[in-house]
Amino acid sequence: MLFTQRAYPIFEQAIKDYHVHDNIDQPIDNPYAAGTIEHDLYTKNWIDTVQWHFEDIIRDPQIDPKEALVLKRRIDKSNQDRTDLVETIDSWFWTKYKDLKVREDATINTESPAWAVDRLSILALKIYHMQEQVDRPDASEEHKAKCQQKLDVLLEQRKDLSTAIDQLIEDIEAGRKYMKVYKQMKMYNDESTNPVLYKKANK
Repeated sequence: MLFTQRAYPIFEQAIKDYHVHDNIDQPIDNPYAAGTIEHDLYTKNWIDTVQWHFEDIIRDPQIDPKEALVLKRRIDKSNQDRTDLVETIDSWFWTKYKDLKVREDATINTESPAWAVDRLSILALKIYHMQEQVDRPDASEEHKAKCQQKLDVLLEQRKDLSTAIDQLIEDIEAGRKYMKVYKQMKMYNDESTNPVLYKKANK
C-alpha cells in the first residue's frame, strides 16, 4: 500500500471524529496505539482540525478582545505542536530509511516527506469544508456552483500531491533521494531568542 493510501483515510477519520461534537475543547480520543505512525498521523490531523476552527472563531468581527488574545495564544501553541509533530513524523521516515544505500548522484528534495504530508492533512480539511459548502441547504445555487468548482480543483490537487509524496518516498527507498531532518527553530517561541521576551526578563 502506498503511504498516502495509508495516511489519507486516517486524516478523514480524524476530521469526521472531530465533527461529531465540533467543539474546540473536546479532548482527542486517538484510536491508534501510541508510538505508531498511524497514531501520529491521527494526532497531526486532529491538531490541524482544531486549529482550522480556531482560525474561524478568531475572525469573528464581534469577538471579545480578551477572548481573542486567549485564542491567539492557543493558536500559537497549536502551531508549535503541529511543527513538533511534523518533526516526529520526519524522524519516523528518517529512522525507517537511514540504513538504505544512497546513490552517488542522489539529490535532496525541497521539502521533507513529513512536510509534504502536512500539506496533505491541510488539504483534507479544505476538501471536507468545501464539500460542506457545496451541500449547504441554505446557500444559493450560485454559491454552491462556485464551491463545486473549487472542490474539483482541490480533488485534483489531492491526486497530484498524493502522487508526488509517494514518488518522493519511492525515490528515497531507491536511493535516488536522501532526506535530512531539520528542526524549525522558531525564535519567537524561545525566551532566549525573542527580544521582546528576553529584554523583559533582563530588566
